[in-house]
Amino acid sequence: MKKFILILLTLFIIAIVFVKQKNMTWRQSILKAIYPLIMLKGKIAGNDKAIKLNSEAVLPTTSFYDLSAIKNNGDTLPFATLKGKKVLIVNTASDCGYTGQYEQLEQLHKKYGNQLVVLGFPANDFKEQEKKSDTDIAEFCKVNYGVSFQLMKKSSVIKSPNQNIVFKWLSDPAENGWSKYQPTWNFSKYLIDEKGVLQGFFTQDISPLDGAVIKLLGY
Repeated sequence: MKKFILILLTLFIIAIVFVKQKNMTWRQSILKAIYPLIMLKGKIAGNDKAIKLNSEAVLPTTSFYDLSAIKNNGDTLPFATLKGKKVLIVNTASDCGYTGQYEQLEQLHKKYGNQLVVLGFPANDFKEQEKKSDTDIAEFCKVNYGVSFQLMKKSSVIKSPNQNIVFKWLSDPAENGWSKYQPTWNFSKYLIDEKGVLQGFFTQDISPLDGAVIKLLGY
């Protein structure tokens, strides 16, 4: 009897893991289901290399507020309009094991939206995990993860001649003052404070709701 129950439980778990979401591919559905297991790997490995902080309070050489970026709909977002708010910048992708972080980023946006601006920068830099058009990306995020925070136009975020100027600033200590860290994978995160100072870099292994992120946000 116990063996039979164990078999049923195993089949039930398999059914949950491999259930296909209506608006997702099989791959996306599976990745969404196993996202907690993917994040568990990062917790086991530890945070020593996953978090980099501006512990010496180094100021940027080039102002964050001199930058701008193109929104998903083609409009320009001048960063000067972000003064007085914290900004969380994340490079995103639809077909990644960390795509589940969309949901957690949305939670931050809804809870702290008056104090925090979340900006998602879709990119196809890592294993071509974001092949969708800007329109399709926005639809995927809204339907599957309820995303209402600002998505930007798809671009390249890693160091190259085509690197998005925002990520050039984020990964060039000659501009931001201290950080040399480019995204290590999809869903790397950068936190900028209310005065335009880059305060921290978090790899994809750190959840947007991780205590280290919340502590740096000051909430």
